[in-house]
Amino acid sequence: MAIAEVIALDSTLALVLLIFAIAVLYSSVGQAGASGYIAAMALFGVAPAVMKPSALVLNVLVATVGTIRFCRAGYFSWRAFVPFAIGSVPLAFLGGAVMLPDAIYQRVVGAFLLFVAYRVFVPPKESPEVRQSLGALAFLGAIACGAAVGLLAGLTGVGGGIFLAPILMWMGRHDPREFAGVSSAFILVNSLAAIAGCLSVKANVPSEIGVWAVAAIAGGLIGSELGIKHLGEVALRRLLAAVLAITGIKLLAR
Repeated sequence: MAIAEVIALDSTLALVLLIFAIAVLYSSVGQAGASGYIAAMALFGVAPAVMKPSALVLNVLVATVGTIRFCRAGYFSWRAFVPFAIGSVPLAFLGGAVMLPDAIYQRVVGAFLLFVAYRVFVPPKESPEVRQSLGALAFLGAIACGAAVGLLAGLTGVGGGIFLAPILMWMGRHDPREFAGVSSAFILVNSLAAIAGCLSVKANVPSEIGVWAVAAIAGGLIGSELGIKHLGEVALRRLLAAVLAITGIKLLAR
C-alpha cells in the first residue's frame, strides 16, 4: 500500500473516531453535534461545499436518537417546544437553500464556532431578572426567537439547539434533561427543514457519509444514555470549547 493511501486511511479513521466522540459528548446534553462535526471536517480539509449538508445529515441521525431516548424517559415539554419550532422550521428551510460562497461560509462558520466555544466554555449564569422577563415571553415572541435561530441554523448547517438550551434555562426550566429533550426535538425538525432546503439547490454529501453516519448513531446512543443518567460534563465541555475555538480561528484566518 502506498504511503499516500496509508495517510488517507489514517485520516479517514481519525475523522470517524472524532465524529463518534463528538456525537457522544453533544448527545449527552441534548445536542446533535453539528458545530462539532463542522469543526472536525474543517480540521481534516473536507470541502466547504459538502460540510453543511453532511453536518445536517449527521444532526438528523443523532437528534432522532436523542429525541426518542429523552422522550421515552419523560424529559420533554410540548409547551416549550411548539412555539420555537413554529418559527424556526420555515426559516431553517430558507437558510438551508442558501449556499454561501466558500470564503463567506468559512468566515460565518468560523465566527459561529468561536461563539459556540464561548457559550460551551462559559455557560450562561441564571439571572432572576432575565429569567423573569424571558419566562413571561409571549407566544409570538417565542416564535420570533425560533425564527432567528432557525435562519442561523439553516445558513450554518447546525440545528440551533446550542442557542435554544440557554434560552430554556433562562426561562426558568431547571431540569437539564428536560431542555435536553426539547433541544433534541428542536434540532431534529430544524435539520430536516435545512436538508430540504439544501436538496432544493442540489447540495451533495461525500461518499464517506455512510461511515460517518454509523459513528454518529453509535455515539448518539451512548451519549443520550449517559445524559439521561446525569453524567457530568465540565472537563469535556472545556476541552470541546478549545477545539471549537481553534477551528474557528483557523477558518477565519484562511
